[in-house]
Amino acid sequence: MAELRTARLVLRPWRDSDLAPWAAMNADPEVREHLGAPLTRAQSDASVARFRADFDRRGYGWWAVEVRATGAFIGFAGLDDVDEGMPFTGVEIGWRLARPAWGHGYATEAALAVLAHGFGTLGLAEILAVTTAANLRSQAVMRRIGMTRDPAGDFDDPGRPAGPLRPNVLHRIARP
Repeated sequence: MAELRTARLVLRPWRDSDLAPWAAMNADPEVREHLGAPLTRAQSDASVARFRADFDRRGYGWWAVEVRATGAFIGFAGLDDVDEGMPFTGVEIGWRLARPAWGHGYATEAALAVLAHGFGTLGLAEILAVTTAANLRSQAVMRRIGMTRDPAGDFDDPGRPAGPLRPNVLHRIARP
């Protein structure tokens, strides 16, 4: 698993010491506002096991993100295959940070490193991003990293019941 470094962050393989802060993030209703119900510790731990297996199998996935200056775990960022059943296919970029890490530009910084890796190292032709229509903070990050909204690609998530988590927006960026 490649490690990515930015001026302030390290995107790295998951460690067992990440499990507790990751579970705390996934139990935080504000962090999960646009994702669905908070996760149990077992569900959270299982997600890390999937992240590790996916990275080993594909050579890309979700990195743990830490602050270089302190070594503090603050969340995740990376690339994932678009889920089956979606009205499009491709590779999706994403990020999720603990609330204390919000508002510092970390999501943008991590996402730019992930884009560079996806285009430069993996040779992807295009990277997608999806979020709920109400998630304006993530949409702002998408714009800051150069993505463009594709209104024709907006969709209702087939895995969600009617409500605020169902309408989703699609953003795209092509390899420079």
